[in-house]
Amino acid sequence: MKKLILTLLSGLFLFSASGQEKFTISGYVRDQSDGETLIGATVLIRELSSGNITNVYGFYSITIPPGEYSVEYRYIGYQPIQKSVSLNQNVRLDVELLSTEQKLQEVVVTAKPEDENVSSMEMSTAELDITTIQKIPAFLGEVDVVKSLQLLPGVTTVGEGASGFNVRGGSVGQNLILLDEAPVYNSSHMFGFFSVFNPDAVKDVKLYKGGIPAEYGGRLSSILDVRMKEGNIKNYEVNGGIGTIFSRFAVEGPIARNKSSFILAGRRSYIDVLAQPFLKNNDLDGVGLRFYDLTGKTNYYISDKDRVYLSGYLGRDVFKFDANQGFDWGNKTASLRWNHLFNDRIFSNTTLFLSDYDYSFQVGETKDDLFSWKSRILTYNFKEQFSYFINTSNELSFGAEAILYRFKPAEVLGVSDGEESDISLDERKSVETAIYLGNTQKISDRLSLQYGVRLSGFQYLGEGSIYYYEDTEEQGERRPVSDIGEADNWETIQFYSNLEPRFSFKYSVNPSTSIKGSYNRMSQYIHLVSNTTASLPTDVWTPSTNNIKPQLADQVALGVFKNFLNNQLETSIEVYYKESQNQVDYIDGAEILINRFLEGDLLSGEGRAYGAEFFVKKNSGKINGWISYTLARTELKVEGINEGNWYPTRFDQTHNLKVTANYDWSEKWSLSANFTYITGTPNTLPSYRYENQGYTIPGVLGRNNGRIPDYHRLDLSATWYMRTIKSDGSPKKLRDHWVFTVYNVYARRNPFSIYFAQTDDLSVAGQSVTQANQVSILGTFVPAVSYNFKF
Repeated sequence: MKKLILTLLSGLFLFSASGQEKFTISGYVRDQSDGETLIGATVLIRELSSGNITNVYGFYSITIPPGEYSVEYRYIGYQPIQKSVSLNQNVRLDVELLSTEQKLQEVVVTAKPEDENVSSMEMSTAELDITTIQKIPAFLGEVDVVKSLQLLPGVTTVGEGASGFNVRGGSVGQNLILLDEAPVYNSSHMFGFFSVFNPDAVKDVKLYKGGIPAEYGGRLSSILDVRMKEGNIKNYEVNGGIGTIFSRFAVEGPIARNKSSFILAGRRSYIDVLAQPFLKNNDLDGVGLRFYDLTGKTNYYISDKDRVYLSGYLGRDVFKFDANQGFDWGNKTASLRWNHLFNDRIFSNTTLFLSDYDYSFQVGETKDDLFSWKSRILTYNFKEQFSYFINTSNELSFGAEAILYRFKPAEVLGVSDGEESDISLDERKSVETAIYLGNTQKISDRLSLQYGVRLSGFQYLGEGSIYYYEDTEEQGERRPVSDIGEADNWETIQFYSNLEPRFSFKYSVNPSTSIKGSYNRMSQYIHLVSNTTASLPTDVWTPSTNNIKPQLADQVALGVFKNFLNNQLETSIEVYYKESQNQVDYIDGAEILINRFLEGDLLSGEGRAYGAEFFVKKNSGKINGWISYTLARTELKVEGINEGNWYPTRFDQTHNLKVTANYDWSEKWSLSANFTYITGTPNTLPSYRYENQGYTIPGVLGRNNGRIPDYHRLDLSATWYMRTIKSDGSPKKLRDHWVFTVYNVYARRNPFSIYFAQTDDLSVAGQSVTQANQVSILGTFVPAVSYNFKF
């Protein structure tokens, strides 16, 4: 692999050095009002009808022959500018774009070039800008990044109260969620009703469902890359909102003007505070559900070639049954990054980060009679990334990373009548490493390619016990332990490695139509162990071991992208097929929590997911929005389950229809609506029953052998903008608006799950009667109002 990388690098450097002399135009594109770098801004050399776009740090580089050129800079929602350049040497050209500040035109579905969906290499991506997210009707009127992404093709959830999201049939644990490059292991507050990302601090959100670049790895289904704002480097600014369930506040501004800036944003729910006067002096004292989070970031320009960033996140949920019992969970992340320009064509990013996710549970009314459980996963990472802008036809990316995981599955203390019992599980450690190389190449005006390879490795490390299991005569039964060994600290117990090729192409049929295709292989070395329909905060993360193999997935996708009405109407159709190996499932009656021999309860099999995604969106005008429809299947085949036949996963949804519409009624009022229809998710239902001494005992044939009823919901919202002009005609510093929402307008009792229970009634024949019971998280409509401000 190293020889291959060196050969490719040598060839590309020689290629770039050959031919006539060339010079480079490079620099950053920023927002004129606050100095924020603009991701994906278009830089076009008009005489050559070619150019580049800015990377995730707002940097661009274009190498072309000497001459006189007009360079145009464009970004939707901003006024384009044009610069004349006499290119006879390398030129550093930083530019600032001015926002249009027009309310009726700022609502766009994506802040990218107008034909970005047709002209870019990217496919199987979901992206929304914050302006659009703020328009979408949301639960209790609160803007939410993750919930907004669920309105796009291929992104689903199993219902209200479900943490995380599912992509193309994958589980919640198969999504890598990054906040300024640090992983977030639980992206939800309040059991999935809100995400952990404060919209006041978010700059860019992109979800990769397929065609994943070589720089990303570690999960099978998707990469959610969330980038935080750097902070206004020119002026101080305050944002915030007061809502039905929580309030938020953010402040940003320069530390040293045009040199360094910061942003600090926080949220806190207050249902517990409002309810406290009604809960005192009764059995409900101490009951409550609350959350908070704090997001911060600062940056400093060391020189025109060096910039450093420091960002962090702290968030927590607390759910109390009473003053002494309940559980809580939370994320902590910290990222330190250094951007460096070696020259006008080589850009590097060095990242160090720490991620800490922990959760705990405690029951017991006194200290002499309690049960306490704590769990944690710590992640340390070092990553080095390089971008080499060879010329207008080639952009090379390469780099490496190393990740140290520390799993603490269970620190358990039980106390009975004052007697303590410690049944904690051993800590597990592992190291994941990777190197990658990729290139984006323009073959001709019609054909472009993106290709690369990632080589990943994983070491499962001691110290601790090593478990070996016997095979059972019947598949699907608990495997007994055959032997237990011991490993020294940092001793390698098991090593895995995988080669992960990536390839994408784009063929432009004409200026408004393109055909795109992609293939990628992904490896996942850590696993979320959960046997519930919806992921819970207390689900267990575990590494690949000598008994659990890494998950592997190969996905191909093909799409047609077509724009109409001068790029104002975008359409696309994508089909995909994904095969996966070493998928984790469980024996009947598996014990997930605090089980030293958990691996004996796990089964391994293969999976497949396939479908078609249809997308139509209108970008601008008084009426704008999109329609998303996904037709898909997701299945597993595991020896010992369903007689070895294919069966649907818990996340299988045949039909998924989403309609989002925005209407800018006037300068003061904007109206929005969402409609969602989803096929009911699979559920395991009794196939027969028998009775014993008056008790009904159900029997099951096949896993996920039924479905809950279909899900559908309508949401409405109205936004009322306050005056922006004073009576004397001067602009107001305060920009504020009210948001009125009604979630689940027609009070649909959407089922979350169905279970059967025996009733006390007896039939005429004297047999017991069983009854199907439906669990609905929301049983009525939910109105809300929030006030938002900026000055």
